[in-house]
Amino acid sequence: MTVIGWLQIILYCAIIVALTKPLGWYMTRVFNGERTFLSPVLRPIEAGIYWFSGVDEKREQHWVTYTIAMLLFHIGGFLIIYGVMRLQAVLPFNPAGQGAVAEDLSFNTAISFITNTNWQNYGGESTISYLVQMLGLTHQNFLSAATGIALAVALIRGFSRASMRTVGNFWVDVTRCTLYVLLPICVVYALFLVSQGMPQTLGDYVEATTLEGAKQSIAVGPVASQVAIKMLGTNGGGFFNANAAHPFENPTALSNFIQMISIFSLGAALTNVFGRMVGNQRQGWAILAVMGVLFVAGVSVTYWAEANGTSTLQALGLTGGNMEGKEVRFGIVASSLFAVITTAASCGAVNAMHDSFTALGGMIPLINMQLGEIIVGGVGAGLYGMLLFVVLAIFVAGLMVGRTPEYVGKKIEAREVKMAMLAILVLPLMYLGWTAVGVVYPAAVASMANAGPHGFTEVLYAFTSATGNNGSAFAGLTGNTLFYNLTLASAMFVGRFFMIIPAMAIAGSLAAKKSIPPSAGTFPTTGGLFVGLVVGVILIIGGLTFFPALALGPIVEHLAMNAGQVF
Repeated sequence: MTVIGWLQIILYCAIIVALTKPLGWYMTRVFNGERTFLSPVLRPIEAGIYWFSGVDEKREQHWVTYTIAMLLFHIGGFLIIYGVMRLQAVLPFNPAGQGAVAEDLSFNTAISFITNTNWQNYGGESTISYLVQMLGLTHQNFLSAATGIALAVALIRGFSRASMRTVGNFWVDVTRCTLYVLLPICVVYALFLVSQGMPQTLGDYVEATTLEGAKQSIAVGPVASQVAIKMLGTNGGGFFNANAAHPFENPTALSNFIQMISIFSLGAALTNVFGRMVGNQRQGWAILAVMGVLFVAGVSVTYWAEANGTSTLQALGLTGGNMEGKEVRFGIVASSLFAVITTAASCGAVNAMHDSFTALGGMIPLINMQLGEIIVGGVGAGLYGMLLFVVLAIFVAGLMVGRTPEYVGKKIEAREVKMAMLAILVLPLMYLGWTAVGVVYPAAVASMANAGPHGFTEVLYAFTSATGNNGSAFAGLTGNTLFYNLTLASAMFVGRFFMIIPAMAIAGSLAAKKSIPPSAGTFPTTGGLFVGLVVGVILIIGGLTFFPALALGPIVEHLAMNAGQVF
């Protein structure tokens, strides 16, 4: 580890904190329907969308109606992606002549992109045409990200409103998020990426002559436009198979740093939106502090593990840390930081191969995902996931002082606690259950490239990534099989929607309650005690449900590698 390395980490954290308040202010105005500097241009477009689609923007929805609208919206998205992938061979903008994508792979990919997971059992440049990249994948990157933010805002309204039956209008929230937040930023962002050397073209693949005189086809395409929303919307799906390690998806150290900032920016800003909407910005800063504690701890462990390498590498004379699977243009610190960021958020983009990390370095991404990706998390999903843990922490605090727990003026009762636990426990049910099947079912075992603890971790990582709607892969696992296409799709679906529905039930329940003024017995939720309590509850629940399975692969592998064995 070096001083320069730590300065990069500190600079990154400082920029995220600096962006939180202005972005939070802007997003609050957007979702409250207030005028912004973009309103003169975008308001007529917004009104036209409502007129064309028959939406009354002043009519709000009950939480059940809001949730049903969201589910119907995703059914439409699934059909579009599945349809264009199956019809790819006869559709335009297909310069490489890609054929129709297989049924099970199309199904897996469609579920993947509507759930904001972007798990990819294929190589983009060798499987997907330009049209499918744009119409199927990039368009869904916008809409799935907008959905996550809209759902978080609906839950925030549950905390901020009193004696109301509605939590907003799904169609209005998604429209405003896409028009006023995602699209404007991505236009500027994509232009910056092009300036760094990222392709943005509908032209044919480039034919090049190598030094040996052989012909090579170099894949290009509308890359910058997809990468911009892939990062900002914490989607993570790569245009190329190598994702952000590919020089056309991440050309420079500057593009790498800006991509890392964009992954966290909106998720962090939503904590400020929460504080503003409940009338106390310190509440939002407290939630961000919880996220920050867990994030810094994860970065520290990963950076230390990768910078020190293993005794096996040192015995071979390979000092200076573990550079296997990492790009030289990024180095250890930027690769370690990126790995923690992308798994703390539900992004899934990678600029290094996590399969090549040290055992402990690879364990931190697993921890981030198995906690539900609440450390900033996916846009929207991270906040409502964190608020579920806050509900449980407040409940624990109430038990300790012997009174009904309260949070931002709302009583936390049995219904909210049950819904929070249901949403949290469904995650280990998916990834532990499917991992148990995957390591004994012969067809699944045949996909494993490694035996022992490392092979176990590859399978566990895959189902954890899918359930957490992350999408990154540990590598070493052949995922494009009928078994993995179907089981990973089921994990992605359950991990997304079986967490959303209980969260929306909490939103509706809280919105209907009266607001309670604070009293002398109210537990303070803006200070260090509250931050420590929430961190403790997250780690305790993780210790009871996630960590036993988590530790089996990476820790055993770490001990073995430092004993001179290589997997």
